[in-house]
Amino acid sequence: MRTRAFDESTRESTEFRVRKHLVPFFGSRQLAAIKPGHIREWDAGMVGKLAPATRAVVFAHLRTILGAAVDDERIAKNPCSAASVKPPRPVQRRVVPWRADEVSAIRGGLAERYRPMVDLGAGCGMRQGEIFGLGVDDVDLVSGWVHIVRQVKVVRSRLVFGLPKNDRDRRVPLPDSVAQSLKDHAKKYDPLSITLPWEDPFSDERVTVPLIFTTTRRGAIKRATFDGKSWRPAVKAAGIVPTRATGMHALRHFYASALLDAGESIKALASYLGHSDPGFTLRVYTHLMPASEERTRRAIDDLFHCSVRRLEIKPS
Repeated sequence: MRTRAFDESTRESTEFRVRKHLVPFFGSRQLAAIKPGHIREWDAGMVGKLAPATRAVVFAHLRTILGAAVDDERIAKNPCSAASVKPPRPVQRRVVPWRADEVSAIRGGLAERYRPMVDLGAGCGMRQGEIFGLGVDDVDLVSGWVHIVRQVKVVRSRLVFGLPKNDRDRRVPLPDSVAQSLKDHAKKYDPLSITLPWEDPFSDERVTVPLIFTTTRRGAIKRATFDGKSWRPAVKAAGIVPTRATGMHALRHFYASALLDAGESIKALASYLGHSDPGFTLRVYTHLMPASEERTRRAIDDLFHCSVRRLEIKPS
């Protein structure tokens, strides 16, 4: 942990998983004594205790730790790489996007000061923390762009500003409808300059941002508080059963499905969503792409139709 370059939120979550799920089984063993059989035994013991996605993440931590031991010549080879060890794979759930009327109903169930956040999630594909961290200067109403450069997140139980996920800023087209929503919001709710630590809550580095969205108590928005008091009640009021799949992240799925339905490319969508790998975007959303056979039929029909039309109007 000391030699890995993490942002503080990643460091916190990684440390928690290692201490809770790896140290109890492997902590008392010598590195050289850990064999592929121990890896299989540990993984079998986690079945039913951890969700497949979590097992996959914790296994990746274990493989990284033992890979570092190989690099440092503490052990000859990584037991996680043995042929008999099958890495756990998360179950890929098919994304089922909300309908436009469901998004509208959830928006209507939120307090007025928070409603434009739905527009940014569904209309620009922004993550929740990125919406919380959006500053006045990040929105270009003239040229129609949103520059996503930070997020608000919780590290060691404290709010901090930090880089967006994957440590990559990005620019996203700002639709006129979302721009108007932000203009209307600005007329009623003045931005507030909020000062928070940058990444590390115990760092002396402080950043001040005129945030577009703040709480009624004039502070930055904390995810857990917002979800419990605002988001989940709005989801319930819209007739949707709250689950892990009905958080604000679902607005990004709505955005992705709308762009794919309109014919946007996977590469462009990955860029707008902030995915580092377009292949990941394709794997998540490929089932939402218009069927290729229908596109083929339409393309050939259009081609033949145009050819017939040209023959019909050709001078004799």
